[in-house]
Amino acid sequence: MKPLLITDCDEVLLHMVRHFGEWLGDTHAIDFALNGSDFAESMRRRGDGSVLAPEEMWALLDGFFPAEMERQTLVPHAREVLGRIAEVADIVVLTNLQDHCRDHRITQLANHGIVHRVECNQGGKGAPVAKLVAEHGAPVAVFVDDLAVHHESVAKHAPDVFRLHMVAEPSLAPKVPPAPHAHARIDDWRAAETWILERFAGA
Repeated sequence: MKPLLITDCDEVLLHMVRHFGEWLGDTHAIDFALNGSDFAESMRRRGDGSVLAPEEMWALLDGFFPAEMERQTLVPHAREVLGRIAEVADIVVLTNLQDHCRDHRITQLANHGIVHRVECNQGGKGAPVAKLVAEHGAPVAVFVDDLAVHHESVAKHAPDVFRLHMVAEPSLAPKVPPAPHAHARIDDWRAAETWILERFAGA
């Protein structure tokens, strides 16, 4: 059995918030300034500065995925590092998108040279991570995500999985504190590669 890497996509493999913000401004006259706080609180109408209601935020996210996904760009070194890790481990991309976006995400990642199993999820990632580890029979697994809430969920449901907190968006990373339930915080894939392979080798 091989080790298993389970990685998020947005702000880990692909930049999202910068392109989502550009789209909001260009298409909806909404200014987007994410400071590590709630997504909805970060959106304000240019006309009156009012904050969007949560349901409006979700509607805009549904408008971005999948119709505007081609705007997203590759995080530096992600493709090359995943290619090397794939020589010794299985890789699954676990992305919090609606299920109808799965084929779009697979195609999007393939267009960036990343071809691995993709699973969509809604809500906490702990239970699906535990399921994936059991399915693969992995002797050791590493989970990579930009959101602290998912590290907490994985710590609860799959505590033996190593958890790496990564925020690959340079404008956002300094504003996001390290996730309390992650084992490490690394925002660059070159350094993350060393950390991940050390976890695999230790098993």
